[in-house]
Amino acid sequence: MRYEGSVDRFAARREEFAAKCRAKRNPVMAGFEIEAVADGEATAIKVNGTAYRIGGGDPEHYAAFYAELNRDFGIRDPYRNEQWFPKSSDPRWKPLITNNIHPRILAGYGDPAVLKTGESYVLVATSNDAPDAFPILTSKDLEHWEPAGFVFPEGQAPKWTSAGVRVGDFWAPEMARVGGEYWLTYTARDKERVLSIGLAKAKQPTGPWTDIGKPLLSGAMIDAHLFVDEGGPVLFWKKDSNSLWPRPLARLLRERPELIERLFDSEQDRVTAAWAAAIQPWAETRRPMERFFLMQPLIRTAIDSWNKVRAVLRASGCPADMLDALQTPVRAQRLTADGTDLVGERVQVLANDMDWEGHLIEGPWVTKQQGRYWLFYAGNDFTSPAYGIGVAVADELFGPYEKKPQPLLQSTTEWLAPGHASVAPGLDGEPQLFFHAFHPETGGYNVFRALLTAKLRFTRDEVSLA
Repeated sequence: MRYEGSVDRFAARREEFAAKCRAKRNPVMAGFEIEAVADGEATAIKVNGTAYRIGGGDPEHYAAFYAELNRDFGIRDPYRNEQWFPKSSDPRWKPLITNNIHPRILAGYGDPAVLKTGESYVLVATSNDAPDAFPILTSKDLEHWEPAGFVFPEGQAPKWTSAGVRVGDFWAPEMARVGGEYWLTYTARDKERVLSIGLAKAKQPTGPWTDIGKPLLSGAMIDAHLFVDEGGPVLFWKKDSNSLWPRPLARLLRERPELIERLFDSEQDRVTAAWAAAIQPWAETRRPMERFFLMQPLIRTAIDSWNKVRAVLRASGCPADMLDALQTPVRAQRLTADGTDLVGERVQVLANDMDWEGHLIEGPWVTKQQGRYWLFYAGNDFTSPAYGIGVAVADELFGPYEKKPQPLLQSTTEWLAPGHASVAPGLDGEPQLFFHAFHPETGGYNVFRALLTAKLRFTRDEVSLA
């Protein structure tokens, strides 16, 4: 009896040890145990008993962390592009600004809006959380660009916005001439850190700029575009729904872990979803961009199975607001003559409904060519090689718009994630596309984005690079 009991005790201990090993190998079944504590800008975190340190709140800190989680648990590393099969380089893409040309421009030239004014060009670009918001540059030949200040220099951001390093976000500025003055629309976070759209005015495109003193739109609204016709100014913008679903989805998977195996097929995707479910409560306590970094593995995983994810969630009785957030609409509405309010009917002109677009479309820009309205937009995750530029066309400004079946621009061996285009006449007067892209093996928030251009050729039914 004593011998048999010893065997039983040994077998029980062996099974206990094996169960611990299985739990480490298969967190989908066992779940993750997370202990996280803020340490200034850093985070001390234990994952299933293993201690890690996220060195700060920036992309490079999370990149190092996810490399470790990938090594130890097989969690998807959103900073590695394992399935990237780039197109060959395209000689029609012409780089204009490929490195930083001013020490106070900290993130390059993302979301570039180019406006032709007389004999010169004006460029304004995203600045993220830099102290100086929205760099302005000018050029006479599109080759040589000179810094011309900032829309909102340090300390002069509109009072309704949140500003400062790791506090504010100033995205996607765009300039247009309206009557005898210049208007600039932009995205910023309000005092509650909610993404909103603002508008400022100036007599000259280099400023000084005066904000209207309030957001035009609030509630996760970004990427405003101004189109001016004989009826006056029209605002296009994106409802930033893609910023709304990741954490609710992670919370849902935390509450209903059985959905993980229904949503995702591969072991890595399931482990990644289980990780997101476990880290979600901690993510809720972090600043907006860190929430995004913490959800990035889940976002990339969901995008790769986007149609299935949407179908399973719809069939699973998920909350209506989560289902609504799986689509990112682009909307349009007229502005009052003074630009301080929206008037008339609000129209949805586009939404993400093509496979290559993934979970979002954004960055709308409309140009009238060949008697029709051509709407350029970006699709997919801006940090991913799948990000690209699509086109839709309509006979009327408010649509209906018909999308072209394939993106006009996608990643190449030389340039990653082209996006957020604008259109202006080139030196020869013909339409020209201006867009940003990352250098290869880079990408992410506050990572340098270069300015590129390509000439366009329009017929009544098609657009192509010239």
